[in-house]
Amino acid sequence: MKLQLSHRLSQYGIKDLCALTQGEHNDNLKEELYQLTLDSDRRVATNALWVFTHFSAVDNEWLYAKHDQLIDRCLNEQDATKLRLMLNLLLRQPYTEEDIRTDFIDYCLMRLTDPKSPYAVRALCIKLAYEQMKYWPELLNELRQTLNMISCEPLSPGLSSAWRQVMKKL
Repeated sequence: MKLQLSHRLSQYGIKDLCALTQGEHNDNLKEELYQLTLDSDRRVATNALWVFTHFSAVDNEWLYAKHDQLIDRCLNEQDATKLRLMLNLLLRQPYTEEDIRTDFIDYCLMRLTDPKSPYAVRALCIKLAYEQMKYWPELLNELRQTLNMISCEPLSPGLSSAWRQVMKKL
């Protein structure tokens, strides 16, 4: 698997890896793929994360057990591509009142207002902030104020779309 991930991946290559790891009986291969997301070779790690973003909804449930580890990795990740892919994976996970991490909420609020952060990261942080804060009106009010604050700056189309989507929910 590592050999496949060390080269440029096509959509067919991604579909092949998803097919190889799909189903409960292949959880060991999912774990192997996950361990490759930690590889020191940037291409291997990025490609492994990219494959996970193409998992079916059923196979994606396997990643729920990695929720806190993915958050911890996001909090420390310097590579924008890996960060974007991990945030994307986290967005596909459920958030309940009981499993909310305030450090991750703070991180999302900080990143969504950071003009130096890539637009995709900021857009994902807007959505993730909402998913985590939606259970508490006082936190939603804080999110609304933060989003109103960034609405004054020029927003990319993707960032503007994420902003509008969450504002509609608020």
